[in-house]
Amino acid sequence: MQARTSTGVATDLSITGPSAKAPYWVRIVRAGDTFSGYSSPDGNTWTLIGTTTIAMATQAYVGLAVTSHDEGTLSTAVFENVTISNAPTVAALTPATAAIAFWQSQQFTTSFSGAASWSVDGIAGGNATVGTVSSGGLYTPGSPGTHTIVAVSTTDSADSNSGTVSVTDLAGVYTYHDDLARDGANAQEYALTPSNVNTGSFGKLFSCTADGAIYAQPLWVAGVSIAGVMHNVVFVATAHDSLFAYDADASPCQTLWSVSLIDTNHGATSGETTVPSGPTGYLVGEGDGDITPEVGVIGTPVIDPSSGTLYVVSKSVSANQSTFYQRLHAIDITTGEEKTGSPVVIAGMFPGTGSGGSTVVFSPQQENQRPGLALANGVIYIGWSSHEDASPWFGWLMGYTYNGSAFSQTAVLNTTPNLGQGGIWMGGGAPAVDSSNNLYVLTGNGGFDANATSGKTDDYGDTLLKMTAQLAVTSYFTPSDQAADDADDHDFGSGGTAVVADLPAGSTLQHLIMGGGKDGNLYVLNRDTLGGFGDSEAVQEIALGHGMFSTGAYWNQTFFVVPAGGALTAFALNPTAPAGSMFTSAGTAPSSISWPGSTPSVSAQGASNGIVWAQDNSLYCTKQSHGCGSTVLHAYNAANVASELWNSSMVAADAPGNAVKFTVPTVANGKVYVGTRGNNTGGVYGSTTVSGELDVYGLKPN
Repeated sequence: MQARTSTGVATDLSITGPSAKAPYWVRIVRAGDTFSGYSSPDGNTWTLIGTTTIAMATQAYVGLAVTSHDEGTLSTAVFENVTISNAPTVAALTPATAAIAFWQSQQFTTSFSGAASWSVDGIAGGNATVGTVSSGGLYTPGSPGTHTIVAVSTTDSADSNSGTVSVTDLAGVYTYHDDLARDGANAQEYALTPSNVNTGSFGKLFSCTADGAIYAQPLWVAGVSIAGVMHNVVFVATAHDSLFAYDADASPCQTLWSVSLIDTNHGATSGETTVPSGPTGYLVGEGDGDITPEVGVIGTPVIDPSSGTLYVVSKSVSANQSTFYQRLHAIDITTGEEKTGSPVVIAGMFPGTGSGGSTVVFSPQQENQRPGLALANGVIYIGWSSHEDASPWFGWLMGYTYNGSAFSQTAVLNTTPNLGQGGIWMGGGAPAVDSSNNLYVLTGNGGFDANATSGKTDDYGDTLLKMTAQLAVTSYFTPSDQAADDADDHDFGSGGTAVVADLPAGSTLQHLIMGGGKDGNLYVLNRDTLGGFGDSEAVQEIALGHGMFSTGAYWNQTFFVVPAGGALTAFALNPTAPAGSMFTSAGTAPSSISWPGSTPSVSAQGASNGIVWAQDNSLYCTKQSHGCGSTVLHAYNAANVASELWNSSMVAADAPGNAVKFTVPTVANGKVYVGTRGNNTGGVYGSTTVSGELDVYGLKPN
């Protein structure tokens, strides 16, 4: 290798053997880091000679800094593209990679004995911005992001270890699909990236055993003190009317507490059970076994972080199977115990003629609390639909507040009080809430009266509703084919709604919402005025070719959907495009997901490193499914959904438990949490060794 006479940037360098002008030194370069140096004095062997920090201003070259000694002249060149075949690698710290929440610290250890000097992102000892590292290797976060930790032996500078730690400032996933917008985006995920979610570095870490199928989405909270010890905690509700709090990171699984919501400590009468709902012995539905084998907690709970309260609805029946109960519970997330004045037995009535009189009364037996709960402005909103379209049923939405000592009902809405049906189920989705605290839900098949003689529509089957906090309907959108949807069981409300983030001034429209159902149309609507009856009132109508039983995800001006029997598809938003063409197709995944499709979620670092996660729950083990088997978790590159990064069927050891219809994964702090029914194949509680299971995925230990 010839000596360089100046410092500069070259384009390419290929080193496959030593230079004739040895000795010389090679440093692995990334701007702002501490770099390890190597020499080749004998012309054949690369030797680690120590580390140094190279300042490169603001450039971010990736390559080598090569310093050669030739006739007394010392010089350096920086190369952007380098191939080198025989340089040694720097040993890794233990752990080599770590993911922690902001409240945590991370202990690193070196491969060499004796003392070490430590740095964070090239700064000796770190600082308040990037975090600090002690002389013993204990890292304390200073800012969210991914940080490089390097240790150099103080007795032999040739010994150097490095690792990375990803720090999230995500406080919690407190509600269905991540937030009130229901956009399914966690943009505070720094550990998982498209480059490391692969079979080599990502997979199943551990499982936690539950006591029933997990229909509700797992919820995650950082830094919860339980019995005097801080944990990141994942909360799981089961169809067996139980709640579990697991350490979100401990392997093997650590159960922090578990409770039954239908024992006497949680407000139930002696002998209450979950509600049988399988093909035989059922007390709800028509024997289709849609929710098998029992109905307990089905809708996703919601957590109020300010008070440490988890709100959840249980469903149960008396010991003699004559009296049905639905209760709203306020649970202390540190103990699992009821808070003062909790639970409350849910009841309600609404003016209407649908039951033959002048008032419709809520039925705890007939109504299925399928959608997730919402918490907005201190009000807990709860929705209901049918069990297998078993008549009679109505669409109900209720609001409750809790003041720390008692519940109060604030509002009640029946979506079809005169004509019936019109349930709110949305494939398990939850009411969406915009930045102005308006609520949005989709309803299913049911009566619709667009020509009421009063001039007001009181029955809203197959309709998207916009409501105030008091559940007063202020606007609605109903597709042109509503009557056909109702007649043909093509619920508009089989899918959920997702609020598109408020767009900047100058956009064609600033306030959008999206949703669709069984008829295969995805509607883009103006939240300021939903328009009323007819497809012509939509901003844009996108034909998916398959029905939706899911809620789409929105991230980085892209909307992601997985219709039933279709593939993950991305639609890019152009905010200034004309109405009717604001969203255009931006890619499709290489393979489809069978019925019922999937509700996708996105993890990302702000606007970069996006990953779309989706579960294939098609083998969901009930009478109506076409088989029983593991759910399959998929990961796609959000910037190019045609690129599948990984799925849980690629490696046998990564297989999760058996699928549950409509379940949604939760992504937080470098891990993905997946609810299943364990290995239960017969649909009978307790008939197999595991009747419910939470499977946890993340970067493999190293």
